[in-house]
Amino acid sequence: MDAENTCQVFDWLWTSGQLSPKDIARLPALGVDAVINLAPPTSSNALAGEAELVTRQGLAYVQIPVDWEQPDPGQFSQFVHVLKAFEGRKVWVHCAMNMRVSAFVYLYRKLVLGDSEAAAALPMRDIWQPNDVWQAFIGDVANTYNT
Repeated sequence: MDAENTCQVFDWLWTSGQLSPKDIARLPALGVDAVINLAPPTSSNALAGEAELVTRQGLAYVQIPVDWEQPDPGQFSQFVHVLKAFEGRKVWVHCAMNMRVSAFVYLYRKLVLGDSEAAAALPMRDIWQPNDVWQAFIGDVANTYNT
């Protein structure tokens, strides 16, 4: 894959930075059924026409545009509901660099799946150390999220 910071988290979940058109064309061969994009369409490396490229492959496409400077805890709940909607299917989640996504996946693993801190921290700890904005977001979600 061309996308930066690509990681297979589970047999059903991959994460990465921005997908390229070639990456999108490869997704059906991996058995991926849906793509979730957490980057806003105004991201500097956003792929024009991404939704159309994904849906032309026969895949579902969902965009939850998370502002880098003001992530909204409500968007984490949206993310959880979307993953639940695709339960039992293979999903690719991306943003610009896999930073937003890795924070969301950390929270999902910790709060929804009940994974240990060490397990939940993957792939986030290999990609980045969340800055103050994202540490506050993680703390807010952890303190308020109800399954």
